[in-house]
Amino acid sequence: MKTKNKAQAPAAQANDIRPGQSLELLKELHILTVEGKLNQDSRRKLKQVYHLFGFIEKLLLELGDQPGGILLADHGAGKSYLGFILYDLFFKAQKSGHIYGIETRAELVQKSRELASRLGFDRMSFLNLSVAESAQSQQLPQRIDVVTALHACDTATDDAIAFGLQKHARFMVLVPCCQAEIARVLNQHKALSLARTPLAELWRHPLHTRELGSQLTNVLRCLYLEACGYQVTVTELVGWEHSMKNELILARYTGQKKRAAFERLQAILKEFGLDQLNETRFKLSDQL
Repeated sequence: MKTKNKAQAPAAQANDIRPGQSLELLKELHILTVEGKLNQDSRRKLKQVYHLFGFIEKLLLELGDQPGGILLADHGAGKSYLGFILYDLFFKAQKSGHIYGIETRAELVQKSRELASRLGFDRMSFLNLSVAESAQSQQLPQRIDVVTALHACDTATDDAIAFGLQKHARFMVLVPCCQAEIARVLNQHKALSLARTPLAELWRHPLHTRELGSQLTNVLRCLYLEACGYQVTVTELVGWEHSMKNELILARYTGQKKRAAFERLQAILKEFGLDQLNETRFKLSDQL
């Protein structure tokens, strides 16, 4: 009689879990129960993770062989769901390459280090740094091929973009979250804007200020990336019924810096009274 392999997924879940996927990892990430079962909530979470993996896998395959392997930095890594899945399904089979998880919460960094050690994922590093600090850290190499930032709050996404520019990243994969900075600036000058232009009605009410600020933030980020030589695609990550923080920005470096994008960015900043952001978030003079 054949003995059942305890590491094998139950037949009912075989279509949900990718071949070669570490079941121990899925249990550690609380996608599988300790008994190895997959409930409806965890099945939905797994589907979302695999959906994002599908976007990034195409970019990794496009990079092909790199000297020293592909280097990826995951900003605002949290529990490093994404980093672990990427390593398990892609990097594990490669002879080289490295994933750097960057996270400010020391306890999550330590847990990720311990999990990587248990799983034998020896080409993963977890750094207790902010996104901004990581750009100056000697713990990271000068070159990073892929930058990811999933739900990095407020200006952390902008810091991830700045990091990617500094590291000459070939690809950036961004899912922005809690874009509040521009809403704050819009709110500061609301009375003056209402006197200056009827467009200020778009952000007269606090709810609209927040929503418009979020939309403007991502539009400006896309123009900034285009001005810096990236081809940008914006799409949905998952269905809106799963998450309202659902905008996926994919940036591919082409080296073709677009003057028109720079001019449109400047026009929008001026129109909405956001010129001060030229000195903080959108320092284009060094890029053009």
